[in-house]
Amino acid sequence: MKDNLLKWINLALVADLFLVLFSFFWLAIAVIGRSAGVPLGLDLWYKLWDPVFTPALGILMAGALVSGAASWISQKLNPKI
Repeated sequence: MKDNLLKWINLALVADLFLVLFSFFWLAIAVIGRSAGVPLGLDLWYKLWDPVFTPALGILMAGALVSGAASWISQKLNPKI
């Protein structure tokens, strides 16, 4: 049960990672487009920053810390020889 739950949490964190990477690449391309005078969605990215991308970053950071702590605790409780 615990392993299955950790598997699903790790899968959600991987999906969240791809959302964060997508948002970063979108920002980089939109900034380059704005400097070239081509509208590539920078205004939309700014509108999505607070409701979508900020929580995604927070979830990714918290999930990485919790996942690492859970793995470390699991190794300490069940040492493999």
